Amino acid sequence: RWAKKQGRRTAEGHEAGARKVVELAQEFFNLGINTVSLFAFSTENWGRPEDEVNYLMSMFEKTLKTEVPNFQRFEVKISFIGNRTNLPESLLDLMREAEEATKTYEEKHLILAINYSGRYDILQACKNLAEKAKNGLIQVDDIDEKLMDKELMTNCSEFPNPDLLIRTSGEQRISNFFLWQSAYTELYFPNVLWPDFDKTEYLQALTWYQQRDRRFGQRV
Repeated sequence: RWAKKQGRRTAEGHEAGARKVVELAQEFFNLGINTVSLFAFSTENWGRPEDEVNYLMSMFEKTLKTEVPNFQRFEVKISFIGNRTNLPESLLDLMREAEEATKTYEEKHLILAINYSGRYDILQACKNLAEKAKNGLIQVDDIDEKLMDKELMTNCSEFPNPDLLIRTSGEQRISNFFLWQSAYTELYFPNVLWPDFDKTEYLQALTWYQQRDRRFGQRV
């Protein structure tokens, strides 16, 4: 949408979005945010034209090759969540290398969702719990929210449930992202498109968040 609005090629829009990820991730950490999760590619995105999908996969590889050293310099831990089954092996190798190279960092954590679906995340967690119950590793009555959290892909994070979810472009939906994890997340829907989302926009989102009265269903 950004590329069309700017009269540019779709690929240029994706490149602008990738640059924004790198640019803003560091801004987030500089502002004291310790965990940042970004939705890079959804399971539904496979429905896009094949040449666009192939370009995105190549762009992910190029970005990892060039930017992982920078994240290492700033000691940012990188994790990937999503179904890795259909991803190119060359991309998977780079993802594994990035995770291995940054796994010891603790203060800053960047989670990139590639081929991620909130529904699939819940489904695979349920299947894992069912398999454990079937094999006698747990009892059905043992299954609770804590066990569920441990089976979700966000178990890579000390803070799996986001405080604030920002959905750019004016769309007022979360598009199958973090369905379980966002039960009590504050949802912010700015009209700006992602490549135009900058530090000023983010500070506005933080100001809005700070004004929220977070009761988690309780009377205060």
